[in-house]
Amino acid sequence: MGPPTIPFSGDADVPRRVDTAIIGGGIIGIATALALVERGQKVVVAEKGEIAGEQSSRNWGWCRQARRDPREFDLARESLRLWRGMNERVEADTGFVPCGTFFAARDEPTLERYEKWIAEAGQAGIAAQMASASQVQQLLTGDSMPPPTGLWCASDGCAEPQRAVPLMANAARRHGATILTGCAVRGMETAAGRIVGIVTERGPIACNAVVVAGGAWTRRILRDLDITIPQLKVRATVSRTQPLPGGPDLCFWDGVLGVRKRADGGYTVANGLLNAVPITPDAFRFMPAYLPLLGMEWRHIRLRLNSSFADEWRDAAPVPLDRPSPYESCRVLDPAPDCRYVEASLAALRRRFPALAAARIEQVWAGMIDAMPDTVPIISPVPTMTGLVVATGFSGHGFGIGPAAGELVADMVTGGKPLVDPHAYRIERFWDGTMPRPFGGV
Repeated sequence: MGPPTIPFSGDADVPRRVDTAIIGGGIIGIATALALVERGQKVVVAEKGEIAGEQSSRNWGWCRQARRDPREFDLARESLRLWRGMNERVEADTGFVPCGTFFAARDEPTLERYEKWIAEAGQAGIAAQMASASQVQQLLTGDSMPPPTGLWCASDGCAEPQRAVPLMANAARRHGATILTGCAVRGMETAAGRIVGIVTERGPIACNAVVVAGGAWTRRILRDLDITIPQLKVRATVSRTQPLPGGPDLCFWDGVLGVRKRADGGYTVANGLLNAVPITPDAFRFMPAYLPLLGMEWRHIRLRLNSSFADEWRDAAPVPLDRPSPYESCRVLDPAPDCRYVEASLAALRRRFPALAAARIEQVWAGMIDAMPDTVPIISPVPTMTGLVVATGFSGHGFGIGPAAGELVADMVTGGKPLVDPHAYRIERFWDGTMPRPFGGV
């Protein structure tokens, strides 16, 4: 079971016509809805389960620019600007704080890589530096084995995933959005090469545009329209400790340790290196596209054979829109966590920080990351289907860059000037032979 989110009750009435229908109630779908209703659009969000029920509430909560792929620089910078004003925008406390992020460097190649990144990021308006030994001691208070240096981005922040997305949904609804929960979209209706509506389990909704922001489900959603994207699911495990004093207040990454101080006084703890990839039919189908990423990250990826293979095979076939869909048989992706990875991270945290020796795990959960071969999202209209915009494949970065991604999607839907240059996020890069290479891992 995932971490508990702020309760959110969906609307009872299903509109029969809207300007834009959004499939998916995670941070991308909700941020898009908020941006669109603020521009006067009539919007419906259809979520098969609960708002932020999957990866949007299960991530680390980092809102960072540090170590972003250069193709995401502008999106990350703009998103952090939006996070800084999010509490005022939604009239509630999302838990956002400007705590900074720190990535340890314990060898010369890592140091050189970070110095190169700092220079490139500076040209995009992102300020960062290599921390001195004395700065590291101040940042990692009480660390018995501090790294000699590290990449420090003081302007970065974090927010509470279990709070932020439901509060953004509340704000979108106050502005006029209809938000449906427990309401799966079985498919889309088209005519003459354009989107004309969606069909939900509670009836059809006519619209001028559809935004598919279905996270790890997006590959399956698009397949029914004969649109193929090389998206895979990656399972990541996260945990939280009880509230306890002492320890650093920033977000930091050092080998197996990915740590964030939570608003409740505890720590979010995760293994900073290891992710599990379920072996599925799509894993074989898209293997060539992922070979460059596997070549970079093979030490940090664990292949897992479980029921996912049979589930994906069974659910691959199209289902008539008047019958229950696979989205109704699985309301929430709730994979089993890899507890041994968490125990290793907790042990490292206790060794490193004597003040946290009493830390214990109060909850462990896992989530499915929507991964792309180049680890850069798709935020793009679909050139073969007028009125269809896809926002997916955030590869573990979606929470942090979600607010700006939502604004960019809204720009595409309304025909406004793009918040940032969308070229790197176009869906065609997987069809036109470009197939960009990854900058870093998931």
